[in-house]
Order: sequence, then structure tokens, then C-alpha cells
Amino acid sequence: MRITRHSGAPAYVAPAHHEVATRRLQGQEAGPTERFWVGLSYYLPGGGADESPTSEETVYVVLDGTLVVQADGQEEEIGPLDSVHLPKGTLRRVDNRSPRPATLLVIIANRQPPAS
Repeated sequence: MRITRHSGAPAYVAPAHHEVATRRLQGQEAGPTERFWVGLSYYLPGGGADESPTSEETVYVVLDGTLVVQADGQEEEIGPLDSVHLPKGTLRRVDNRSPRPATLLVIIANRQPPAS
């Protein structure tokens, strides 16, 4: 068993994000995992992730607040305990259009080595 305390979770830089603070809870800088890594993102009001393709299969779970997720030509507002599954390569965008911060749990598959 490996525990990552929130107070010790390493920060990381999420590309194409603005006004978003991120912490790695499991995987990569926080310690090895086999199939996925887990992060926590804090979206300030007006913060977001610019449209870009997901690098791997991704799941978002809103823990607090609301966020707007755009993907596959759809736009949905998601709130506490709502989740979104995004297949690898999905063009997505995330925005906090509310006046209060939002907390997002992020689970992303580890990159798989190319088949030989």
C-alpha cells in the first residue's frame, strides 16, 4: 500500500491549462502505477483547459463546484459527483464559468509502449 497525503502530493504542470492548480495523487511523480495515474485539479473562476486531444483514455469526476466540458460537438455542465469518460484522442475543453472554484479528480491511462 502506498499513501500520498494531499499535503505532500507533487504539483505538476498541465499543458494548455490556465488558472488551474494541479496535484498528482498517484502515478508518475507521486509513485509508480501500472495502468493509470490520478490527479486533482483546482479550477479557479474563469480557469480552464484549452481544446486539445486527450493523450490517453481519461475520466473526470467533479468533487466540488461546476465545470463545463465540451467534447464530440457537445457541451455539458457537470457538478458534484458527475463523471465524464473521454476515449483517447477526444478533442475536449474544460471551463469554469462559475463564480467559485471547482475541484476535479482526473484519472488518465498511462501511455502504452508501441506494439512491436
